[in-house]
Amino acid sequence: MEQSEQNVKKQRPVHLDLQTIRFPATAIASILHRVSGVIMLFAVGILIWLLSESLASAESFAGIQSLFDNFIVKFVVWGILTALGYHLIVGLRHLIMDTGCWEELDSGNASAKAAFVIAAAWSIIAGIWVW
Repeated sequence: MEQSEQNVKKQRPVHLDLQTIRFPATAIASILHRVSGVIMLFAVGILIWLLSESLASAESFAGIQSLFDNFIVKFVVWGILTALGYHLIVGLRHLIMDTGCWEELDSGNASAKAAFVIAAAWSIIAGIWVW
């Protein structure tokens, strides 16, 4: 082994403390985009079931409608709408980045932070609409 290879190995961290690693806004936006996609994958099943039940008969429609009086159901629907909005907003940001815009560090961070603000506003609007 060469001397330079030994120096490189010695400089590598032995233990990474994940609590001290600070991710940039762009990384957080990307990770949360994937998380919101997984949430929507499961949400599709819930939404298709709700639609199917609501279309089965007038009685089942009334039953589904009465479900929305429950706080937990409202919270789940709000969560689904929040995940959908976030995924759409950050997905549009990714599409714009695919055109070559916002690829620099400063503009990428600014666009990620703007996406967080827009998604938070969407979440508040969705919460008001659900309740």
